[in-house]
Amino acid sequence: MTMLSTFIKPMHREGYRFVGIFAAVTLVLFLIWQPLGWIGVGLTVWCYYFFRDPNRVTPVREGLIISPADGVVQMIGAFPPPEELGLGTDPMTRVAVFMNVFNCHVNRAPIAGRIEKIAYRPGKFLNASLDKASVDNERNGLTIRMEDGRAIGVVQIAGLVARRIVCEVKEGQAIGTGERFGMIRFGSRLDIYLPEGVSPLVAVGQSTIAGETVLADLVSDEPARAGAVR
Repeated sequence: MTMLSTFIKPMHREGYRFVGIFAAVTLVLFLIWQPLGWIGVGLTVWCYYFFRDPNRVTPVREGLIISPADGVVQMIGAFPPPEELGLGTDPMTRVAVFMNVFNCHVNRAPIAGRIEKIAYRPGKFLNASLDKASVDNERNGLTIRMEDGRAIGVVQIAGLVARRIVCEVKEGQAIGTGERFGMIRFGSRLDIYLPEGVSPLVAVGQSTIAGETVLADLVSDEPARAGAVR
């Protein structure tokens, strides 16, 4: 890996238009007043950085559930899944990963399977860190059915400044663990609903990397992990 590749990452196609707009505005700002132009340069670089889409090395052992998002584990608890996912009304263990505006926002499949359902719901744009955001905010949910018949729910939740959820897959499509399935623009959250009897192997406050961090293990009987700030 070269020094250049450490800092220069591929960009998601959703970002081309935005980076172009930021760059055009920056040129105008330079014509108005040079210090404003340099502020525009910084914002343009940030925009590119927001839409970065780096490759990830995904663990491939069968049964591993991988984080679908970069961010921080914000909450873990038992909650009924959104009704549109078709996963029933009983509480399921939910792991919520919050993404701030500096995280990579490309979302990846947590497990291999077939996309049984995709359900979009319009809603509000509350701060995604609030618990009620999972109910009130704009969201897009995927139900992924695994070969053994069990299913996982993944919900993209728009945040305070997010205004578009991007989903790039279709119902009936097969997907592999760690494969890209969409993104959310400018701050948001991902909720992952685990199958019954599966304990999370992350703790609240832990950072996650999409496509790399193991959230849970379908074949493990290890209890849920606790974390400590060091």
